[in-house]
Amino acid sequence: MATAPAASAPAETVDLQNGDPVPTNGLLEWEVPREAPGDWPSPARTALTAFWEARITRQQEIDASIARNADFEYVTVYWADLLYKYPQHQDPDFDFDDLHNEQVYSPALAGALKRYKERWMDDARAAVLGGGETVLDAVKERFGQGSVADWLLERKMRDLAYYYDATRRLRARDGQMRQARLVLMDELSNVLLPLKGRRLMLIADSMGTIISYDVLRDLGRRDRDFPLHHYVTIGSPLGMPHVKANIHRERSYARDAVRTPTVVTERWVNYADRRDPVTIDTHLRDDFGENDAGVRVEDDIVINDYIGPKGNKDSHKSYGYLRTPELSEHIRDFLGA
Repeated sequence: MATAPAASAPAETVDLQNGDPVPTNGLLEWEVPREAPGDWPSPARTALTAFWEARITRQQEIDASIARNADFEYVTVYWADLLYKYPQHQDPDFDFDDLHNEQVYSPALAGALKRYKERWMDDARAAVLGGGETVLDAVKERFGQGSVADWLLERKMRDLAYYYDATRRLRARDGQMRQARLVLMDELSNVLLPLKGRRLMLIADSMGTIISYDVLRDLGRRDRDFPLHHYVTIGSPLGMPHVKANIHRERSYARDAVRTPTVVTERWVNYADRRDPVTIDTHLRDDFGENDAGVRVEDDIVINDYIGPKGNKDSHKSYGYLRTPELSEHIRDFLGA
């Protein structure tokens, strides 16, 4: 009697693109959704909630271990709680809420982190646009991109419009109402000042690049001996004509009003993705002169690969900038120096 060959057992593992073996029927951590789809049964929802609670606890333990044992200190300066009454949340039952966070961290897919390679084209663009009031700025003003920058400030970056409004008042952490801009600047100043004498890298993102630039310029006037060794800006709007005009007007006392802050002693590197709508001008070196130490901004074009849990691409997201190979290596080299 003929018999059919026995079906072979499915392979226990499969290889990812990078060669790492994973369980065939397993769910990788980066595949686990942050929110349960509407058709999930209650036991699955409970298991998902338990998974993320355990994952968060584990990450907190890792962070605490690093803080205890690492030979460097990491400090976050945060001011969203001063600007907004209620924090964002991730409650799936209220995903219609304006405060529902749809931009949670989404790990990069295997092989997704790539270097930007068309540097010769950017060098050519920088050479063409170099010097004083650049051709790019002139084109922006001629075709209305100065107003586009203001629109971005107002619609996409309301925090910055708020920051530049001298009439805005904000309650500081001591309970006193003061000019909003000064309150936000104090948040960074209060962290930096006690760190004088230590080897420092400051990484600023988006609105934070403008606040940090103002803080560092003011610090250079008060204490020229304060050393900030590496200044890093990511997703920065510092190239917007509106922003540069404010710097020039407010720093007219200086020989070179728009330049690297005095306190930056080694490097200022600006990382930007050409697709990021906030980094209208990715070449800050055209506009920002060097400081007395000869430090001038270095422009490094990168690929911000961030794709959110729902497949949304966001080339301005800080998550994507922070994990680019260029910035990751910069941080590694700084810590190893």
